[in-house]
Amino acid sequence: MIQDKIFKLKGKVQHYAWGGTAFIPQWLGIDNPENKPFAEYWMGAHPSASSTISIHNEEKSLYELIKHDPDFFIGEKTNETFGELPYLFKILDVKHMLSIQVHPSKEAAAKGFDEEEANNILITASNRNYKDKNHKPEVLVALSQVWLLHGFLRKDKLLKVLKTIPAFNYFEEIFLDKGYKGLYEYIMLMPQEASDKILSALIDEEIERKKNNKLTKADAGWWVSKLYENAKPASNFDRGIFSIYLFNIVRVEPGEAVFQGAGVPHAYLEGQNVELMANSDNVLRGGLTPKHIDVTELLKHIAFEGIEPDVMKGVLLKDGERNYPCPVKDFGISKIELSANEIYNAITTSLEIIVITEGEMQVKGTNNVSVKKGEAFAILPKETYSISTISKACAYKAFVP
Repeated sequence: MIQDKIFKLKGKVQHYAWGGTAFIPQWLGIDNPENKPFAEYWMGAHPSASSTISIHNEEKSLYELIKHDPDFFIGEKTNETFGELPYLFKILDVKHMLSIQVHPSKEAAAKGFDEEEANNILITASNRNYKDKNHKPEVLVALSQVWLLHGFLRKDKLLKVLKTIPAFNYFEEIFLDKGYKGLYEYIMLMPQEASDKILSALIDEEIERKKNNKLTKADAGWWVSKLYENAKPASNFDRGIFSIYLFNIVRVEPGEAVFQGAGVPHAYLEGQNVELMANSDNVLRGGLTPKHIDVTELLKHIAFEGIEPDVMKGVLLKDGERNYPCPVKDFGISKIELSANEIYNAITTSLEIIVITEGEMQVKGTNNVSVKKGEAFAILPKETYSISTISKACAYKAFVP
């Protein structure tokens, strides 16, 4: 019988090629002698990389524990609504830009999953788009300055881009006639030879401008140059480059957040952040990646509209807790920031995962746990607990609202 309600939690590192080599190892307090990329640190119960929690000095898979006793580990209401822990919590270190991508709605994901199953596409196949039937809304909270692409530029800004770049002048007519959808479909489906003709000279210009310090990270050309300044191929340029010019380039300062719902095209460019998402692996990619690209499928799910990115500062709920409101039922996220001798009190309604990004914390409830930077802990539902610290400390909390 398990008496405790608070457990230390160990996540899983993902060594994707776009990750940095220093941030996550330093945060975890481990060495990285092989200089491997540490891209993501997963905390949750995803079947492919479940976290473990320590029960009676034994590491147990959170996924397996939830599967065998969901009401106890995630709570009756969460189990009734989702049948699983509905979120996946991560620490990310983005050194090289990620793919141009979009996530499907829940309805579209279920339809796409069933179609691929009917076509006998293996779940592990590299050309599989839908790994599950779930949607994948996500929110990032910046730990450093973070740069990302997020949604199409608003009409006035996009027209300015199309007028300013000579190679794009022809696109203006298409945009005015056929809107966002017509423009993006034309660009993403044009023959490679035509795409190369437009991009080759443009890439050379951007590399030259960056070399002469005429670009900043707020300019599309800075990122285009970063892609190709060390080795520009003769042809077959990645058409994901067009998206860098057409999408909003967003700067997020530490402690600020951005939510990304279904249909919003996006790509992380650089920086470290906490990320919380629905427990899904459905990603439709359109470029800037060696992974499977399916432009036709991507185009089915994009929200073809200009948006003004909403960079959230968070809402102060009570002393020490700042919440970042997300318009989904799957997850919620708060930042817990305490000064010396401050105490944070709370009651859990679902399984909560709390990850420490700075300092040390003492957690008291049915049982007591001490945690420090680079560690995380899980608190079971219906637990009253308090967090205290003897010096400044900071953590991020994932929960089901």
